[in-house]
Order: sequence, then C-alpha cells, then structure tokens
Amino acid sequence: MLGAAGFPVMIRWEARAKSPILDIGLFRGNRAFTFSNLAALINYSATYAVTFLLSLYLQYLKGLNAEQAGLLLVSQPIFQAVFSPVTGRLSDRSESRKVASLGMAATIVGLFPFVFMDEGTTWVYITVGLALLGFGLAMFVSPNTNAIMSSVERRFYGVASATLGTMRLIGQMLSMGITMVIFETYIGRVEITPAVYPMLLTSIKTAFVVFSILCACGVFAPLVRGKAP
Repeated sequence: MLGAAGFPVMIRWEARAKSPILDIGLFRGNRAFTFSNLAALINYSATYAVTFLLSLYLQYLKGLNAEQAGLLLVSQPIFQAVFSPVTGRLSDRSESRKVASLGMAATIVGLFPFVFMDEGTTWVYITVGLALLGFGLAMFVSPNTNAIMSSVERRFYGVASATLGTMRLIGQMLSMGITMVIFETYIGRVEITPAVYPMLLTSIKTAFVVFSILCACGVFAPLVRGKAP
C-alpha cells in the first residue's frame, strides 16, 4: 500500500530531477518503448504462474512425484531456448512488433488447452501445450526485448534494460497474486487434501482462463506502439 501511494510521488520527483534515475520522458514521447514494456508486463503476468499451477495439478491430481513433474514441466523452457535465437533473428529482419504480437497470440494457443484439463488428461496433451507455450514465449520475448532496446538511444540502454526487468518482476508478482486470489476464492485457507481436489482443479482451470484473456488483451499492445525496428 505504501509503495502504491508513493508511486505518483516518485514519478513527479523523477520528472523534475535534472539527472533522474528513471527518465520519464522515455515513456512520455516513445510509444514503442511504452507499449513494448506494457506487453512484457502482460505476458509475464499471464505466464509466470503456469509452472506453479501445473506442478500442483501433476502432483496432486495426477499422482506424479516432484521429479516426474519437473521432468514434464522442463519441456516448456527447452522449446523456448531452442526457438528464441530463431525468433530473435526473425525480429532483426522484419518488424519486431508484428513478430511479438504473433508470439503473444501463440502464447494464448499454449495456455488455452489447459482450460480443458481434467483428471484424465494425458501427459502427451500437457507436453504439447507446454511446447506450444514455449514456442509462443520464444516468439514474444526476444522480439519484444529487441523492440525495447532498439527504441532508445545507446545512452539509455541501462535504463531500458532495468525497466524491462522491472516489468518482468512486477508481472511475475501479479501472476502469483492473481493465482492466490483465485485459490482463496475457490479453496480458502485449508490444507490441500483429496477432499478439495475438485476445487483445486477448478481453481487451476479458472486461472488459465484469466491468463488466456490477459494474453488476448496483450496481443494488441505491440501493434499499438507503432512501427519499431
């Protein structure tokens, strides 16, 4: 609460400072920078909690142990790591905003199948969903980062990188915050036992609905920012 209350004060202070830590002008007169960071915030808000949600699903509802669940979940970062260099080069050759927008759309394709999970969902279904999600993140993250760094002068590279890092951390906190609100609504403050498994599954599926909607809104953020390198 104190942080939220102090945010406008910080913005006002930085706007008037001769040598600001955060140059507010980067947001004021640079649509590519502003909306690319907004897109990053939305993307991380919609995807960070995925591993947490699926780890609960795999261990409680599918009966996997932590090692087995981890081996299954690692498919997402593997696909992201494999395709990130490719999408990075693609964003160098074409408009990064279009590539990032397609990446956000691909992320929806990766998230939405998890809305339909139940106790009988196969590991192949989950792996394919994670692979699609990894591909979508690879298509979004590299081009969007490219757009942010390309939208500022060289002397602002440090500020731009730090701002993107801030969007990432805020997005991650929002993602977990949204998840906890959903869990509190459906499950409450109780221990996860077989008696609450149906509510746990409902909570997980609801979270994926919310995250899919978030990504759907975020598809347009890269396009609104205008042309960028």
